[in-house]
Amino acid sequence: MPSRPATTAPTSSLRSWLIWLTAAIVYVLAVFHRTSLGVAGLDAAERFGVGSTALATFTFLQISVYAAMQVPTGVLVDRFGPRRILIWALVFLGLGQVLLAVSHTYALALVARGVVGLGDALTFVSVLRLAANHFPGKQYMLVTALTGALGFVGNLVATLPLTLLLAGPGWTPTFLVAGLATFVFTVVVTLRVRDTPTSRHSVVSTASASEVALQFREALRTPGTRLGFWTHFSTPFSHNVLVLLWGLPFLVDGQGYSATTASSLLAAFVIGALVSNPVIGGFVGRRPEWRMPIVVTQLALTGVVWAALLVWPGQVPVAVLIPAFVILSLGNPCSLIGFALARDYNPVSRVGTATGIVNVGGFVATAVASLAIGMLLEASGGNYRIALLTMVAVLVFGAWRMLVWWRRARAVVFAAEDRGEPVPVRLRRHRWDSVRVQVERAASPV
Repeated sequence: MPSRPATTAPTSSLRSWLIWLTAAIVYVLAVFHRTSLGVAGLDAAERFGVGSTALATFTFLQISVYAAMQVPTGVLVDRFGPRRILIWALVFLGLGQVLLAVSHTYALALVARGVVGLGDALTFVSVLRLAANHFPGKQYMLVTALTGALGFVGNLVATLPLTLLLAGPGWTPTFLVAGLATFVFTVVVTLRVRDTPTSRHSVVSTASASEVALQFREALRTPGTRLGFWTHFSTPFSHNVLVLLWGLPFLVDGQGYSATTASSLLAAFVIGALVSNPVIGGFVGRRPEWRMPIVVTQLALTGVVWAALLVWPGQVPVAVLIPAFVILSLGNPCSLIGFALARDYNPVSRVGTATGIVNVGGFVATAVASLAIGMLLEASGGNYRIALLTMVAVLVFGAWRMLVWWRRARAVVFAAEDRGEPVPVRLRRHRWDSVRVQVERAASPV
């Protein structure tokens, strides 16, 4: 089994870091636009005269567009290069927010959030492919984690500051300025970003449709890609659901806190993820064999948090909510492990495609959970304890599938080792490992 091909950059330079930072700012903008409805949800319900299910449809549509576009985005990035795709991402993000700013009907607002979802979908995979081109493998997890951490700067701006702006200048000026500023940043990306250390533009691939389909199938059948998908499915959705839509309504309508207090509490997600991203990313970059044990631990802690929030009698105190939200925020850095799995177990030529497949996971879980909560809230007369049982169901399902593919991926690695082939990560065997499990479906982890 051949070892994983190296990136185009055996070492990173200052220019590579500056290029990455420029691209990461695009992700900051994308996260701001993605999460802006989290604190504007109640304003949106009043502005458009809609209920819980219609409000949930905003997030469901946006995240569904995001999830549906992840594999096409990976293919586009592999074909045209990340720089071009990042420029288009900014165009769609800006257009979506401008449309939302001037929307006075629910239908037009839905279109606007769908356009935002399209721009958002083009961003993260592009930044990670750029990182794969500019940084060696040993730095990739750290750069990925730093990207995720920077994204939460956008999330932070979309909590209390956005709440104050909506209460001051109002809906139209706030979202209009955000959209126009995003358009302006296309100039910076055009001038500063280079696809590789040696070229501003990637060579456009001339692969046929059948070759693209084959690349997708090869990425999908790789157990490391599947493990990355279910890792990403299971870990970030609790954080996403509360930050994107249901956190503020849960705290205001379900727990009785003021909107200002609620948005301040949601900042615990941002701070927790901002701090933990580089810490966890740096650690697993040095000790990749600890990736999955960390994920399993985080999922167990998430289960404990949801059990506590759902059974707590009366109003959950702030002293409980803050550490609970910090624990849930750890799902974000843990979800980035899925991208490291995609990179380790796929050749660099299809890293974009594999990364797109992985990135579908968490947003499918987020979309399904967000819509189900809205439907259960209406069916139960606004009972958040019943509605949030959705989170437990999705968590259990995702954790089960992740454990299945963890075992299968380990089996393929051990089979390769037994054949004397190099593997991306050396793993320690346990009694529950079996080299026979699914080996016939994927003969090597690359």
